[in-house]
Amino acid sequence: MLNVSAYLDRIAYTGPISPTLDVLRNLHRHHMLSVPFENLDIALGRKIVCDEDAFIKKIVERRRGGFCYELNGAFARLLRAIGFKVTLLSARVSRDDGSQSPEFDHLALRVDLEEPWLADVGFGDSFLEPLQLRFGVEQHQDGWMYRVVDCGNSLCMERADRDAIWKRQYSFTLTPRSLDDFADMCRYHQTSPESPFTRKSICSMATLGGRITVAERKLKLTGNGTKEERPIPSDEEWRMTLKNHFGVVL
Repeated sequence: MLNVSAYLDRIAYTGPISPTLDVLRNLHRHHMLSVPFENLDIALGRKIVCDEDAFIKKIVERRRGGFCYELNGAFARLLRAIGFKVTLLSARVSRDDGSQSPEFDHLALRVDLEEPWLADVGFGDSFLEPLQLRFGVEQHQDGWMYRVVDCGNSLCMERADRDAIWKRQYSFTLTPRSLDDFADMCRYHQTSPESPFTRKSICSMATLGGRITVAERKLKLTGNGTKEERPIPSDEEWRMTLKNHFGVVL
């Protein structure tokens, strides 16, 4: 049984606990500001399995982050424990050449209240609060615009930059999925040389007005229109940077 209080403490949430839209929004935002998107276990050779208990132990007890299967898998468990109706969705990530990644490459969530919402705490630099699953509605968040559009055989989540140029982030369908459906792609991302997660390590988390990222041996800070980048010269300093900025202890 999930220790809801421990999970809420992990994301620094102290508000009401009931399956309402305001609670969903606040939980989503707190999760994005507290739990990093990271793939550090892959470089360390630590196996990641599609198992909710393993996700909870890693994120809540060990105070780590994870990638989409872990983050959204754990968040779905929390939401259900509170009383939300949650459906796992398979998404295909858009590539720079216009193609799409395979099915089950990304895990997103549908949360049904009076209307459906798209929740996603596992896509890295993305929306801090859930999006309405209404076609074409522009939704403004923290200086960005998001929308869900009908792409024929699928739906697409798009983001516009400050110049109002829309870019597809991923496509998805509303077909309900189980966590086991994502097991093969979860294994692929840990083992294949073609996976972006085996090519470089990353730890990244939203901040109020920006983002903080450790990519390989560089620290990147953005916020309020500024951008700062500096090298991390040693393994010892790299580990201290992870601990100081993300609370991650390897």
